[in-house]
Amino acid sequence: MFEERLQGWGGEELVVRYDEPTSTWMFIAVHSTALGPAMGGTRMKPYPSPDDAVGDALRLSEAMSRKQAVAGLPYGGGKAVLAVPSVPDRGSAERAAVIGRYAELVDSMHGTYVTAADMNTGSADMDAIAERTPYVLGRSQTNGGAGDPGEGTAIGVFHAIRATCRQAFGTDDLSARTIVVQGAGSVGARLISELLDVGAKVMAADVDPARVASTGAMPIDVDAALTTPCDVLAPCAAGGVLSEQTIPELSCHAVVGAANNQLATPEDAARLAARDILYAPDYVANAGGVIWLAGYETLGWDDAHMRARLAGIEQTLEDVFASAADGGISTAQAADRIALERIAAAGRE
Repeated sequence: MFEERLQGWGGEELVVRYDEPTSTWMFIAVHSTALGPAMGGTRMKPYPSPDDAVGDALRLSEAMSRKQAVAGLPYGGGKAVLAVPSVPDRGSAERAAVIGRYAELVDSMHGTYVTAADMNTGSADMDAIAERTPYVLGRSQTNGGAGDPGEGTAIGVFHAIRATCRQAFGTDDLSARTIVVQGAGSVGARLISELLDVGAKVMAADVDPARVASTGAMPIDVDAALTTPCDVLAPCAAGGVLSEQTIPELSCHAVVGAANNQLATPEDAARLAARDILYAPDYVANAGGVIWLAGYETLGWDDAHMRARLAGIEQTLEDVFASAADGGISTAQAADRIALERIAAAGRE
C-alpha cells in the first residue's frame, strides 16, 4: 500500500495498524537499530491521507537515526505517527483509547522501538503508555521519568548558537548579538531565557503573541520573522521554513534552531551556503532533547554530567564546520557524513 514511499527510504521496518474503533492509522518507522533500539517521539495529528502520515514517519525516523548517532547515544532512529481524525483532548476517554492501543502496538515490538513524546503528546501520555509497556522514555518526574525534554533541547540549542557564533564571528560572546527566535513555545521560551541571561538582544515571533509577551523578548510580527535583520535566526516552530522561496529573503548571518527538518529540500543547504549564511544542521543543534531523555532515564547521569554533555554540542558542531570546510561541502552534508560513518561503523562491529 505504501510501496512508493518505502522506495529509497533505506530503513529496516515499517509497522502499520489501522485502529478501527478510533479511526486512527498508527505507523511506527524503524530506520536503524545499528547503534541500539530505535528511539523517537510519537507525533499525533490529522493528515490529509495515510500516505502523507507514512511519509512523515519515514522522513522523521531517518533524521532520528542521524541525531542519535551524532549525539553519541546508544539508540538508533525511529518515529511513530498517530494519524487521528482530530487530536483528542487531554484527559478524555478518546485520547486514552488511542494511547492505550498504541502502547500495545509498541509493546508488541519487544523493544525494537522505544517511544517518547513529540507533537501533541506529552509526559502524561508517556505515563499512560508505561502502564502497558516498558519501552518508553519521557515519563513525568513524578513517575520516575525525565519529564519534558524541552529544557535539554533549549540548552543544547543555546550551546549550538555559541559554537556557530564562534565560527561565524570569531567570538561566542552573545552580548553583542541580535537573535530572532521564531516560535516561543516550550523550547523557544526557554531558549529566549538562556539568551537574555547572557545579554543577547532577542526578538521573537509566535502565532500566539501572549507567549512572546511572557518571555521578555522584543515582539515582532510572525510574517517578519524570517526577514528581520539579525545575526542569528533560530527557527523553533514548524519545519520546512528554509526553502528556495524563503532563503533569498533571509537577513541573517547564521541559522541555528530547535525545529526539526528546517530545510524544505536537501538542496537548500547549498542555497544557504551560496548566500554565506552559516547553517547549524538541525539534528545536531536540537539533539539536547534526546540527550536529556537517554542520559537521565537510560544512562543514569547526574545533573553535572548532563550539563557537560549538552555543552558538548558545541564540539560536535565545531567538528561539523571543520569537516564542511575541509571537504568543500555544506554543513548539512558534513553532519550527514559524520552520522552515517558512525552508523556504518556500528554495523561492522
